[in-house]
Amino acid sequence: MFKFFSQSFDNLKKTVSNTAKNLVGNLVETVSGEEEFSEFVLDDMEDLLIGADLGVGYASEIVDSLRKQTKIKPSEVKNYLKQEFLKTLDEAGSTRLNFDENGLNIYFIAGVNGVGKTTLIAKLAYKFKQEGKKVLIAAGDTFRAAAEEQLNIWSVRAGADIVRRDKADPASVVYEAIQKAKSENYDVILVDTAGRLQNKFNLMEELSKIKGVIDKNAPEALRDSLLVIDANTGQNGLQQAKVFTEAVNITAVALTKLDGSAKGAIVLAIAKEMKLPVKLIGVGEKMEDLKTFNSEDFINALFEG
Repeated sequence: MFKFFSQSFDNLKKTVSNTAKNLVGNLVETVSGEEEFSEFVLDDMEDLLIGADLGVGYASEIVDSLRKQTKIKPSEVKNYLKQEFLKTLDEAGSTRLNFDENGLNIYFIAGVNGVGKTTLIAKLAYKFKQEGKKVLIAAGDTFRAAAEEQLNIWSVRAGADIVRRDKADPASVVYEAIQKAKSENYDVILVDTAGRLQNKFNLMEELSKIKGVIDKNAPEALRDSLLVIDANTGQNGLQQAKVFTEAVNITAVALTKLDGSAKGAIVLAIAKEMKLPVKLIGVGEKMEDLKTFNSEDFINALFEG
């Protein structure tokens, strides 16, 4: 079974420490000394949860559920939130990348420019290579020359092959990659895509066209459509998830730049509203700094940090 490098729990606690303070620490300090959940306390809670990028809808739902009950006291709010957050992540689905040892595996990688998509693809290629897989990158962001060049450099570092055609139709590049992968027995294709949100219609058309090529030529091989989100974008990440899900059937999220971010609660907002699991987290610059996401470890790190 395909495995990623794991992350030690101590390192994970350090990675999410700013998010832990923002989402858990401030709230617990504010309300746990209170005797009852008064309207004043509940309003404070809601403001803090929204401020920590949990999202207005989810924050309101949590506060409303506390408002309607009598058993849980403010002193117990930490454990209540811990269970609630874990349930939300579990209900979003499996955090393991889908992978078939006996066939071609295609991963469709989407995301706006600047979120770290190119380096995530390189790190993902590197991890598959470490497992002895034959990896091909399809450079589908063909109109941004710097993106293709950067991807080419990273692919060499990762030990992966690449199909790139400057200024070509992105769908034709993906088609060529699929044919090459089939004829030369590759295990993995990583499909890079454009991330220009300035013209939403054009972006949707381009992504849908690429997805159509995969659906027509290797429908059984598409394992995950991953949306790459920068952890620092907070609630904007939720909007990005909505936009890209309109264009292609996003199945999971890869969260980059989690180290040092105080806005990691976007993981929970996306899981709650979009029912999309986080499967990968980027925690640094090195090739090994792409980790598998583990819901239980993430929540424990948040509440023990």
